[in-house]
Amino acid sequence: MATIKLRTPAKDGSAPATLDRTPVRGAGAGVKTRPTLAQAQALRAEREARYQEQLRQRFGDRPPEGFVRRGEHPAPNPRRGDPPPPSPRPANSAFGARFDPRPPPRRDTRPAPPQSHRARDHDDDHFEHREHAPGSLRLSKRMSELGIASRREADEWIAKGYVRVDDQIVSELGSRVLPHQRVTIDAKAKFAQAQRVTVLVNKPVGYVSGQAEDGYEPAVVLVTPANQWRNDASGTRFLREHLKSLVPAGRLDIDSVGLLVLTQDGRVAKQLIGEDSGIEKEYLVRVDAPREGRRLSDEGLALLRHGLELDGEALRPAQVEWVNEDQLRFVLTQGKKRQIRRMCEAVGLQVLGLKRVRIGKVMLGDLPAGQWRYLGLYEKF
Repeated sequence: MATIKLRTPAKDGSAPATLDRTPVRGAGAGVKTRPTLAQAQALRAEREARYQEQLRQRFGDRPPEGFVRRGEHPAPNPRRGDPPPPSPRPANSAFGARFDPRPPPRRDTRPAPPQSHRARDHDDDHFEHREHAPGSLRLSKRMSELGIASRREADEWIAKGYVRVDDQIVSELGSRVLPHQRVTIDAKAKFAQAQRVTVLVNKPVGYVSGQAEDGYEPAVVLVTPANQWRNDASGTRFLREHLKSLVPAGRLDIDSVGLLVLTQDGRVAKQLIGEDSGIEKEYLVRVDAPREGRRLSDEGLALLRHGLELDGEALRPAQVEWVNEDQLRFVLTQGKKRQIRRMCEAVGLQVLGLKRVRIGKVMLGDLPAGQWRYLGLYEKF
């Protein structure tokens, strides 16, 4: 049982001396500091950037008609008979609204002057397209053209304030720049980009390049510590984070084998499969052995090199030559679906096997089938 001791008064009748300590009430609670104006503005800008990014991911560059931001009321449409927006609620006070001794402002009953087109555009919400400087581009698109980042990655960095244009931070999505302006990124963005990896896989038959389909597994399931090539000279240690957002940069059919690139880096993906990509891809193709007197004619070989169409579009020139009596070497700069197989069918050849051995300057080399390695820092496509 606890014992409570009471201080007895002093013998001279005076009150006991007060203790030199802080009162118990409120002790330890601390004082909550209020943010400064600059901190509050920074937090507000960060919240607005996140909100704008959510809207962009949901609606794209322009929201549907009638969209209203949260906390705002749609403008009434007299044609539909819409009611006016609700008036603001009075202050939450036990004594009602505070008394204002000033007289209410007089309403101006004169008709408003007609607005110009420019003024009406200014009054529209921020999703409306404004007039832009001639030759300007969206900042994210310009960053993609310069090879700094993919457009998705660029939008993420802009929202975080990692991008500078002429040494000025730009954090508003949809900002535009001119081609002569200098675009740089923060050291945090460079560090995050340096952590992204690219993996080279020797894909065997029976695996698809991307999403699983028809019971077949994607090639990314081969990227495990047990399947890493023991001669991998990249010096990169395998981490589980390397599997996040690891996507194929180019296709390789389920019946085809050879070099497949999986990457987290949007720059690599754009370089290999972008619309203006000109990276060479080399294949060894085994075809049905031509019978005596039925070898592919020079006209057929010329068609494989240039002159064929797929899906109503002329194919780019290709390098095609015989390696031996039943194997062809193809070098392409584009990658349409099942392109080589369809090209061979157009000239009367049947493909029996297809292997990709090179992409740009990166070779498949001695990488065993079903194994993988990291792209080294010294290697460039």
